[in-house]
Amino acid sequence: MSKSRSFSIYLLKEGFDATNTLKEDSTLEDGVDANDLPEGAGLYVLDSQETPPWWRGYFGIQKHLMQTLKGAIVFLPVNDRTFAITFGHVFHNLKPESYEYDFGLRVTLNSVDPDQLKSLDSLMPENARRQRTQLSVGSDLTLFDFDRDSTILKSLTGKVREELKPFFKHATGASSIRISSDVGPAGLAALCGKLLELYQDDTYKTSFPDIQNVAPVKDPVIVDALNAKLIAAIRAKEDNVVLTIPDIVNYADEMYATFAGEGAGLVYDDVFIDRYFEYLDSNGFNLATIDVDALKKHHLVLTNEAGQPRGDRPSILKCLIFDSTLDGGAASYHLCEGNWYQVDGNYVSELSTYLDPLCADTTLIEYSHDDEGAYNDAAATAASSLCMDKENIAPAGQKQVEPCDIFKTENNLVILHHVKRSTVSAMLSHLFNQGLNSVQLVRDDSEALENLKALAVDKAADGEEAEILAAFEGNRFKVVFQIITHKDKTAKSLNLPLFSRISLKRTMKELRRMGIDAEFCFVENQVEAAEGKKKQRKKKADDAPEAEAA
Repeated sequence: MSKSRSFSIYLLKEGFDATNTLKEDSTLEDGVDANDLPEGAGLYVLDSQETPPWWRGYFGIQKHLMQTLKGAIVFLPVNDRTFAITFGHVFHNLKPESYEYDFGLRVTLNSVDPDQLKSLDSLMPENARRQRTQLSVGSDLTLFDFDRDSTILKSLTGKVREELKPFFKHATGASSIRISSDVGPAGLAALCGKLLELYQDDTYKTSFPDIQNVAPVKDPVIVDALNAKLIAAIRAKEDNVVLTIPDIVNYADEMYATFAGEGAGLVYDDVFIDRYFEYLDSNGFNLATIDVDALKKHHLVLTNEAGQPRGDRPSILKCLIFDSTLDGGAASYHLCEGNWYQVDGNYVSELSTYLDPLCADTTLIEYSHDDEGAYNDAAATAASSLCMDKENIAPAGQKQVEPCDIFKTENNLVILHHVKRSTVSAMLSHLFNQGLNSVQLVRDDSEALENLKALAVDKAADGEEAEILAAFEGNRFKVVFQIITHKDKTAKSLNLPLFSRISLKRTMKELRRMGIDAEFCFVENQVEAAEGKKKQRKKKADDAPEAEAA
């Protein structure tokens, strides 16, 4: 039996071959003799000079120790396409725009046995969480806790179906496909022909339905085209370009922001794209010349009221949310935290179909307050409810868990309102998770339930205790997400960023599985954006007592 060997294989785009795929600064050699290359193949070899490992000099090791890197790329034309088969660490010599970025993953999905998966790399774009899940025995996708609605598949490993084992035994797919095969040099063309056939197939949609509803865009050609759409929209000041803080912000603390990268800026008490335009204009920057490099150079700076920086300084590009399409294509594309994602058009429609019926008119007052804390107090009073903001129902010795912001009982139903002044993806995802986690704790932990009951009774007005206790006896709960925004409530779920919609759908489905009613509402934000103000200068020892403006 022939020995099985590992191969990493890329499929080049149409129009690329051995003559135009390697980077201009590549150090790979061609013209190396090889007796068993497949017909028509080209060979490029990495044969670097020997060097001592860095740790030899670090520890003063006297023994003569040397290391070197060896590698090769074989370019193999098959059926009017060209494959790049790489050995060693040489793939970075390929031009980024030269190969198909979905080749390895798609071939793997079409070739593996759905019940023999071994490893899965995934990404949750709403919080950029990456993880690898591995199982000791082959299993189906359900045992990997992969959520098709909210998780992006980055890489997949598994044993292939029986009919493909004459070609290769197992596969790992991402941009390239890594396979184990006992095929000899003469059989590489047939192997690559089979891989091309699998790449052009879409039967994986039956074995793995909806597994690529959302996929990262890696192809630099597509990224450049999408960036061009973004720049055109910014120059035209289109309404669908949104500037956000790409992190969870505690609005209980003072939160101000300014901009950097083009000169001094005013300090604002909130973040809007128009503030960025004002900043550029005040520093003489012509918006008609803005490009992606400028978006990377310019930064949003979180500060205190005096304009002193605190926390991170994300680039403006990382702060933008933008949806677009490409001419002639059915797919939608979403920009989030500086990365582009391709979203299946049908999936976007399905999100609205699922979520919009769950959008209700709010029962709370409009927002015209200094902060969420003040609003929660006022809204609870106006609705004859109880303010639970910053309260704790966690069992003894556990981390604090806030039950909700506003608590109400009605018709033997316990209603938990969770309030957030934002339509920023990360903050909304945090809100939805908070609402789910708190009601799960109340339903699953008797101590947490008793803590909530005691807290409600303690806060209740005279004569209301009986109604509250009766509602708890019924063990019926409702969760309401109250989102404070300037946006038009008639847009319903479209007011939320894509990944927030995905997160909300996942949360709503889980609440329904628990038998808990849930809805989301929009509270009108009546607070006008305040004018920017200059930073306060640090006082010198001989300064007058009054703070001066810089």
